[in-house]
Amino acid sequence: MKRIAIFASGSGSNAENIINYFQDNKKAEVVLVLSNNPKAQVLDRATRLGVPNMGFNKQQLNDSKWAVENLKTLDLIVLAGFLWKFPDHLLKVFPNKVINIHPALLPKYGGKGMYGMHVHSAVVENKEEESGITIHYVNEHYDEGAIIFQAKCKVNTTDTPSDVAAKIHDLEMKHFPEVIQQTLSEDG
Repeated sequence: MKRIAIFASGSGSNAENIINYFQDNKKAEVVLVLSNNPKAQVLDRATRLGVPNMGFNKQQLNDSKWAVENLKTLDLIVLAGFLWKFPDHLLKVFPNKVINIHPALLPKYGGKGMYGMHVHSAVVENKEEESGITIHYVNEHYDEGAIIFQAKCKVNTTDTPSDVAAKIHDLEMKHFPEVIQQTLSEDG
């Protein structure tokens, strides 16, 4: 059975969707949810769904011994609304085993500070005709890892950033768990 951990910083709607998707799966399961925010709703969601979870601080994440000890049995690390840069020392321990979802069609609107409503506002301000999601491997640079999957949605001239956010959320809910399963299957 493949073992998945989810890192998140906020409400955890993506995390809950992923947990539910893999709940009765015979090949993979979410075994741990971690958050850098001890008050994040994602931890409450994980508890309610019976998934072990824990908060951590920057010092712990950057401590290779702590991180490897807590993550060593994992097959895949999924960043779902995790707002910190993932540490290089962990990327070396888990090469091509850390994936992220970004609320735009990379390479557009990626990089430090480009998350959530910041991205959707930029898309609307620049009068983009489409936006979407990008699921990608994580490397040492923000939003520059190899792209695994993209899905698009139309951006209407009357759309607000909140309208775009709702469309992106729908794409995330539909595609993220499926792409995680596909990534695990390709891994053997």
